[in-house]
Amino acid sequence: MIFLLQKTLIYAIPLLIVALAGMFAERSGIINIALDGIMVFGSFIGAVYVYLLQKNDLLTGHPQIVFITAMLVAAAAGAIFSLLLSFSAINLKADQTIGGTALNLLAPALALFFIKVFFMQDKLVMPKDIGFVILNNDVKGVGKVFFDKAYVSTFIAAGLFILLSLFMYKTKYGLRLRACGEHPQAADSVGINVYKMRYLGTTISGALAGMGGYIYIATVAGGTCDGSVAGMGFLALAIMIFGNWKPLGIALGSLMFGLLKCIGPTYSFLDINGDGVFLLKELNLPMYFYNLIPYVTVLIVLAFTSKKSRAPKAEGIPYDKGAR
Repeated sequence: MIFLLQKTLIYAIPLLIVALAGMFAERSGIINIALDGIMVFGSFIGAVYVYLLQKNDLLTGHPQIVFITAMLVAAAAGAIFSLLLSFSAINLKADQTIGGTALNLLAPALALFFIKVFFMQDKLVMPKDIGFVILNNDVKGVGKVFFDKAYVSTFIAAGLFILLSLFMYKTKYGLRLRACGEHPQAADSVGINVYKMRYLGTTISGALAGMGGYIYIATVAGGTCDGSVAGMGFLALAIMIFGNWKPLGIALGSLMFGLLKCIGPTYSFLDINGDGVFLLKELNLPMYFYNLIPYVTVLIVLAFTSKKSRAPKAEGIPYDKGAR
C-alpha cells in the first residue's frame, strides 16, 4: 500500500501543477488547451539545462539543486512560450482553441527538431536520481510516502498549492483575475486593466505548465525527454473541469487520477493487501487495459459532472474594450 501511495504522488504532482495552470488561464478568461504543448516545451528546455550542467560538470553531487533550478528554467520557458497564446488571443483576438492547438503541434516538433539537429540523438536522457530526497529506510508507516524515495517536487507542489490558492482567493490581484474571467466589462469599468490581467493569468499558466512538464519527465518518464508527455496536459484539463476550476477540487481530482494513472506501469508487481499476492497480475489482463483506465474514467466522470460544472462566464471570449 505504501508503494502504491508513493507512485500515486509521483503521477499526481505534475497533474496537480498543470491543472492549476489551466485554472489560472481560464479564470482570467483565456482557454489554454495548449497545456500539453507548453509541458513539452518546458520539459525540453529543462532537459537541455540539465544536459549542459552534466556536460560541464556543474553542480555535481547536488541533485536537489539541479532539480529545483531546472524546474525554474522550465517554468521560465513555459511562461515565454505561453506568450504566443497570449498575444494571439488578447491582442489579435484569434480563436483560442485554434491557437492552443497550434502550440500543441509546434512544441513537440521544435523539441524533436532541436534534439536531432543539436544533440544528434532521438531523445535526451537525464540521471534518474535527480531530485530524490535523502533515502531514509528507517522511516516507518505513512512517513515512507513522503521521506523515502520521495521527490522534492512533492514538497514544492504542496507549497505552490497553498500559495496559489491564497493568491487566487485572498489577494486583490486574484480577485481582479477572477473578475476578468467572469465579467471583463464590469472589471474595466472600475479601473482594472483586463488585458494585463489576462496576460498575467496566461503567463502564470505557462510557467506552471512548463514546470509540470519538467517534473513529469524527471519523475514519471525516468528522465527521458522525447518530445512527448503522454497526453498529461489534456488529462490535466479534464481534472480542472472535474475540480470545477477550484484548487481543492483540482487537488482531489489529481490524487484520484494519479492513482488510476499509476496502475498501468505497476499492476504486475502491485501487492494491494500486503499478503504477497499480486491480484491484478493474476487477472491476466493486458497492460493496455490498465493504461486505458484513467482515460475511460475521464470520459465517464465528465459525462456525469460536466453539466454541474460552471466555467468562468467570459472564458474564450475576446475582450473588446469598446463593447458594453
